[in-house]
Amino acid sequence: PRSTLFPYTTLFRSPYHYEYVEEWLLVLEGEVAVRTPDGEEPARRGALVRFPAGPDGAHKLSNREAAPARVLMFSSSREPAVAVYPDSDKIGVWPGRDEDSLMLRRADGQVDYYEGEG
Repeated sequence: PRSTLFPYTTLFRSPYHYEYVEEWLLVLEGEVAVRTPDGEEPARRGALVRFPAGPDGAHKLSNREAAPARVLMFSSSREPAVAVYPDSDKIGVWPGRDEDSLMLRRADGQVDYYEGEG
């Protein structure tokens, strides 16, 4: 299981994305805007938000307020891991070694399974 504590200012930690594991958000301080496939809504201190695995769990957090916000994100994510970025049509793959990690556009990966195989 992975958990990360983020201090959100006006910067965005990650683009709109989804993973293939369930993720959770707990707002510890302040307020963040939470974008999901259903739109954008505020999440205030004490809010607990579940992002299901797959496209229905796509999300992005933003701080639109002047004051900082602190959030805790947690999930059962392990490596290897895959994240999909619908806005930019990218897929990120993290197999566990930095030198093997990659980010690609879906169009770049449209090759036949056996292409280049002997």
